[in-house]
Amino acid sequence: MAGQLARKKPQPVFVPADERLTGRAVWGATIGNILEFYDFATYSFFAIQIGQAFFPASDPFASLMLSLATFGAGFVTRPIGAILLGSYSDRAGRRPAMTASFAMMSTAILVLAVTPSYETIGIAAPLLVIFARLVQGFALGGEVGPTTAYLLEAAPAERRGLAVSFQPASQQIAATAGALVGEILSLTLTSEALNAYGWRVALLLGAATLPFGLWLRSALPETLHCPEEPVSSVQPVRRSVAARRIVGLGFVILASCTIVTYVTGYMTTYALNTLQVSAPLAFGATLISNTVGIAAALLGGWLADRAGRRHVMIWPQVAALLMTYPVFFWISESRSALALLGGLGALTLIGTIPYSAFYVSMAEGLPKNIRGGTFATIYAFAIAIFGGTAQPLVTWLIHLTGSALAPAWYMLVASAAGLCAMLMMPETAPLKIQWAVNKKDPP
Repeated sequence: MAGQLARKKPQPVFVPADERLTGRAVWGATIGNILEFYDFATYSFFAIQIGQAFFPASDPFASLMLSLATFGAGFVTRPIGAILLGSYSDRAGRRPAMTASFAMMSTAILVLAVTPSYETIGIAAPLLVIFARLVQGFALGGEVGPTTAYLLEAAPAERRGLAVSFQPASQQIAATAGALVGEILSLTLTSEALNAYGWRVALLLGAATLPFGLWLRSALPETLHCPEEPVSSVQPVRRSVAARRIVGLGFVILASCTIVTYVTGYMTTYALNTLQVSAPLAFGATLISNTVGIAAALLGGWLADRAGRRHVMIWPQVAALLMTYPVFFWISESRSALALLGGLGALTLIGTIPYSAFYVSMAEGLPKNIRGGTFATIYAFAIAIFGGTAQPLVTWLIHLTGSALAPAWYMLVASAAGLCAMLMMPETAPLKIQWAVNKKDPP
């Protein structure tokens, strides 16, 4: 339907220099992204309760693993959605692809929220849940690439970093909203009520945004067919070679980012299941971490516009690599509110900054006619392989080793790989490239 509408009426002309239009585009794309990621991420916050409802087992560990495996099922269809919806955005436009993605995501979360428990309808319950997660994965796979391309194309060259940083920031906002809802529910409901229906309330809040999100995205101006600011003349001559290099390095960095993000997102379940802390403290740790991540993502984009992409990627990544083990050691040994809130918050603050710079660097390095589809595909494959397995793998490692430090070792390996790839990424900031060319070519 969105594609038919796009073909029936001409797209409005988008002028990046128009401040009002730029703000409206960034706001509209970001709000839709927040709503989609809230729907997808909320599942992980209530993995224990969802496991009890749809995957009952005599062993709580088995129930949790089945629930987390179903969470991982949402990653299986991400590459399919990325290829289909991403390439659709490169043909028909960013707006119809983003609108279609949002509609599918909201419908799937509604199905997940209203599906009766295993005790009520038997095997049909987990099958419906798995189906809903597959649809969610397809939808979200086609969300990130078109949205990132849209944010880049909607912004002036000198503010691309800040504009694109709303992509990772919106993911953090969504995770924060999910953690906030979990915190409120855990404080206002008894444990029995939270297990019985509290998690359904959290999911229904996401489904309720469907009409608003569809209206918001259908009103966005299109950016696909609008000329970009003339910075391509200072890009590397062998664009195809540069693009392939960015795709390969981008996959490694996205894999690293995915592992760190999903292990951090696992902190609610980790705090409850491994550290045995109270539910309000567990949700509070995630809430603080994600709130800090919002500011860090925007700060990373702002810095990338001023210092270039590479410096903002590399140095904070080094700091995060050095902080990871000490922070987790502090958390596992003390199991205190200060360690969970302060340690995890500080690690998130430093560790989130590099990825805003990376997002804009990768999007800038891809030609416009394949930007949406390629970014979406690389992102989705990295997420599918490493995001869907991160939380079950960490749970299994903790169970196997009996060590609460297992998440730290996994994050260390991922962060080190990401740093190596960042060191090989080229500088793509238009102002930086222009300065280098002017220095090389005297008047």
